Amino acid sequence: MPKQELTAGYVCYPYNHTHDSIELKESWEGSKNIESMYFVTATFSVDSKPYFENRSNHYLLARFRDGPALSDDVRSHRQTNESFVFSMDDDFFEREVDGNMNFVSVYYLEYGESGEDVSEIANVVAKRGKIARAGIGRMDLYCTESPKFTFPYSDSIVVFEVSSEKSHRSVNKYCEKTRSDVNRRGYSLTNLVGLSILERLK
Repeated sequence: MPKQELTAGYVCYPYNHTHDSIELKESWEGSKNIESMYFVTATFSVDSKPYFENRSNHYLLARFRDGPALSDDVRSHRQTNESFVFSMDDDFFEREVDGNMNFVSVYYLEYGESGEDVSEIANVVAKRGKIARAGIGRMDLYCTESPKFTFPYSDSIVVFEVSSEKSHRSVNKYCEKTRSDVNRRGYSLTNLVGLSILERLK
């Protein structure tokens, strides 16, 4: 079999103090595949809630290096609450900014965009100085129960990492202003979930 290409990205794994969540947290703390890990609260948008009935309020958010290995971890520790794996196929940019990362905002494009369109979106986002990293990719969902409705935009996920000393509410507004800037260019970028970082674990 051909070797699978390594794809970096993010995982949101529900943390409910269950055996599975505690075991996976301890495993990831010692894993070379996990670049960083945080304890976060999630705020799902009104548009996305109908698709994710088993969503959780608290998650482990981790940045991983090897997507296939990460997916194996999550698959073997599936819970009733949904886990989200965002594999980033194309980084818009990564840069040093002032402050610590305290918010991650996840969006989806409602219409397929060309490479030229994606470049224009990246240029708009790059003008927002508090965004340290941004990229586009896809989402995989892991859960013990299949959702009633299939989320139709899994192949067009956009993620922002934001560094700021301001409140989560203030940073969320900043992300929404960025989304509006993109949409004024004629694109349809819609909020999926905002992740407020409470504590760095690794």
